Amino acid sequence: MDKMKGKINASIKYISKSVEETYALAKSIADKLKGGEVILLNGDLGAGKTTFTKGLAKALEVDDVVTSPTFTFMKEYLGRLPLYHFDMYRVSDEEELYELGLNDYLFMNGVCVIEWNKFECVENPIIIDIDVDENGGRVFNIRGL
Repeated sequence: MDKMKGKINASIKYISKSVEETYALAKSIADKLKGGEVILLNGDLGAGKTTFTKGLAKALEVDDVVTSPTFTFMKEYLGRLPLYHFDMYRVSDEEELYELGLNDYLFMNGVCVIEWNKFECVENPIIIDIDVDENGGRVFNIRGL
């Protein structure tokens, strides 16, 4: 991808000017996934966390409509790899996640995508910080890929 800058295992910067470009980034990442990865998405409301996840799901051959799990905390989708989409915006602390049993998904063979992470026990995550630039585009800073 000509708009990706950086090296493998380093910080990568990608600038997206459209949903289609965000989906292309998500596909390039999905093509590298084998199962067991945890992707932490950071960004303000409206930054594009769920849009990125929709693109990732599409690339993982998920047929279901992907929506934000804000009120359910987690949604599971089946595709080439299982996709577990977490939204922890309304979670008060990590203890609440353990009470719900959501920590178990971190150790399964699917891909966990977590918005507003509250887990402290995530090892070797792929971290994606998303910012909105002055032109309304999205700037993705990716680490751990």
